[in-house]
Amino acid sequence: MVDYRKKWIILFSVGMGVFLATIDGTIVNIGLNTLVKELNQPLAVVEWVVLAYMLTLCTFMLSIGRLGDMIGKKKLYLAGLAIFTVGSGLCGISPNIYWLIGFRILQAIGGSMLMALGTALVTEAFPANERGKALGIFGTLVSVGIITGPTIGGLILESLTWHWLFFVNLPIGVAGVIMVSRFVPESALAVRQKFDFKGAGILFISLVSFLIALTYGQHNGFNNAIVLILFGVFLAAMALFIRVESHTAYPMIDLKMFTNRMFTINLITGFFTFIVSAGITLIMPLYLQNILRYSTSITGLLMAITPVTVAVIAPFAGSLSDRIGSRQITTMGLILLLIGYISLTSLSADTTTIGYILRFIPVGMGVGMFQSPNNSAIMGAASRENLGVASSLLSLTRTIGQTTGIALLGAFWETRVKATANIALIDDITTAPVNAQVTGLQNTVLLGVFLVLIALSLSVWALIQWHRIKKTQSSAESQN
Repeated sequence: MVDYRKKWIILFSVGMGVFLATIDGTIVNIGLNTLVKELNQPLAVVEWVVLAYMLTLCTFMLSIGRLGDMIGKKKLYLAGLAIFTVGSGLCGISPNIYWLIGFRILQAIGGSMLMALGTALVTEAFPANERGKALGIFGTLVSVGIITGPTIGGLILESLTWHWLFFVNLPIGVAGVIMVSRFVPESALAVRQKFDFKGAGILFISLVSFLIALTYGQHNGFNNAIVLILFGVFLAAMALFIRVESHTAYPMIDLKMFTNRMFTINLITGFFTFIVSAGITLIMPLYLQNILRYSTSITGLLMAITPVTVAVIAPFAGSLSDRIGSRQITTMGLILLLIGYISLTSLSADTTTIGYILRFIPVGMGVGMFQSPNNSAIMGAASRENLGVASSLLSLTRTIGQTTGIALLGAFWETRVKATANIALIDDITTAPVNAQVTGLQNTVLLGVFLVLIALSLSVWALIQWHRIKKTQSSAESQN
């Protein structure tokens, strides 16, 4: 019998670690220009401080989720928090860019344990009728971590050195280790399970190929031969992975989970929304600093508009989903998100501070309304024995979405800026004419609008199917 009396302290304890892991995925974004200058390295090299972190997160999470179901979620989560905290300290004392990238990989190994298992631990701590509210608050921590990274980074860089982008994690990490070890209970284990090393290896090859293809393609073009080969390896390895998993007694992922169409659609729509949010989060600090000429600290504060709105909306949306279901609320959230991104297409060199804020409030409302009910629906569709896998799948779609968004929307923005400026070769894209950068931003946001529209279309279809199911059930009950 699960003891729900400590549920809120468990949520807070686990949330500290997940907040750190998500915030570190974006906190360096606003400091890229600073690292370029301080470490005397080109942007293409410095970007690996962000990309190495995301690559490592993506490739380890599913294996960690499976291990959590097998040997215990708490012990792996606690180990991850300790590794992450140590890695943060090492990043802060890195003597050069290559040591920094290496320590970011170590930090991300710990982060993968946190991201893979955090949602599962919270789901176990709450009864089903409070899951949406709990994951709403928990999802707020994730969203705030993702989008607030540049905000906190901006405030740090305004008065401190780049080293404090990592040192800031240390007190929270230490406190998190103490609280998790004391308050989070051990999870129930899946009995008589074997780890699928073959499946894990194939999945690793597939994900690494995909993510490196994205990263390499961002700078060399997605029609590059190496990029196309890597995408081919990804597809072949993924096909082999599915074949192996369907014939394995103890698979990494129970493929039957995907026969639940609503579960699959929730993962896909979440993936699309994170592509757009990560891409916009990457570009927006450059727009605020290079086009609107805001200081680093003001840029950080303006980047906080969305997470503050998310923090207000998400718990209410999650609580409402506990009472009426998630499908209607997620669809409404995507509608608001679409409206918000459409308004961003009118950003220009003359946009006022108020104009910027008013454009981003609907974005935050949309994310807040969509995310927590969507996460609750995903976790509610998983059995207790597969909560670690479901949690890691949820986090994987988020981190792959972020990595895809950084690569895809970042490359698209650079391409549109160069095309508008009629400059084929340029080392620093931020030195392009203002009108070219603005047009590139508007075109990139328009691509984001298209991706959100795809997610909304899937959600509307799922909503129609949900209503049909409810109508059929009501008819059957009336006949009985």
